[in-house]
Amino acid sequence: MNTEKTPYIIAEIGCNHKGEMGIAKELIHIAATYCKVDAVKLQKRNPKELLSKEEYNSPHPNAYHSYGATYGEHREFLELTVEQHAELKEECEKWNIDYSSSVWDLTSAKEIASLKPKFIKIPSACNLNFEMLSYLAREYDGDIHLSFGMTTQEEEDKVVDFFKQQGRLESLVIYSCVSGYPVAFEDLSLRDIERLKGKYENTVKRIGFSGHHLGIAADIAALTLGAQYIERHFTLDRTWKGTDHAASLEPDGMRKLVRDVHNVTKALTFKREDILDVEKVQRQKLKREVK
Repeated sequence: MNTEKTPYIIAEIGCNHKGEMGIAKELIHIAATYCKVDAVKLQKRNPKELLSKEEYNSPHPNAYHSYGATYGEHREFLELTVEQHAELKEECEKWNIDYSSSVWDLTSAKEIASLKPKFIKIPSACNLNFEMLSYLAREYDGDIHLSFGMTTQEEEDKVVDFFKQQGRLESLVIYSCVSGYPVAFEDLSLRDIERLKGKYENTVKRIGFSGHHLGIAADIAALTLGAQYIERHFTLDRTWKGTDHAASLEPDGMRKLVRDVHNVTKALTFKREDILDVEKVQRQKLKREVK
């Protein structure tokens, strides 16, 4: 059960750096110093391993957002090498912020694990890749964060049971998530946070919320429902080319999210005593007794 009072907030850069190290470093700097999040998270893929030949050679489903003639070329363009990830991890350490990455295939899992980040993320699309999960459970000592977007409850049980068999439940963080970009409010399904808490809170390390919606109101609701980790996509400009930008927060939005989560966390308490110090002067001045 979580004993930390303030949720851990992750700014997911993903591939919003547009394949440019300068933008990636700027995003890290702003997330750390202006937004004051706890961590940033990138993504690591090996497109030729992840995609079938047909998928690799097919056109991007939205040509406007494509960085290549095929979907495979698009993914290759946005991919950073493990050496570049190591450089970005050093950049995070420079600004006193945690580095992490999602991994989409076994090769990427091995590469990111070699950097020894505090945690590695399993995206919803890959949470049934048990070959990759087995490698991380055996070879990686850090926490494993895993999203349950586009996942049945039977599959959720299967994943949690797998980590139980591996003896890794104490380092497993699971996220309530709806995999859409962006997700309409009526589809956010925030009460799934309560469902996951009721089912797994005393089993896994933490329960989190990974949101792909607009604004920050839903994140505050997620906090009050018990989310202990909050993850949001992060960009410098929501109008940039790329499908994730529209569902991302810009710096002002991320800064306000961190501010509001911290303030609401302070407020989520019971009264320490019947009459608080702040009330005593007002009680003496305003309180009327009925005789």
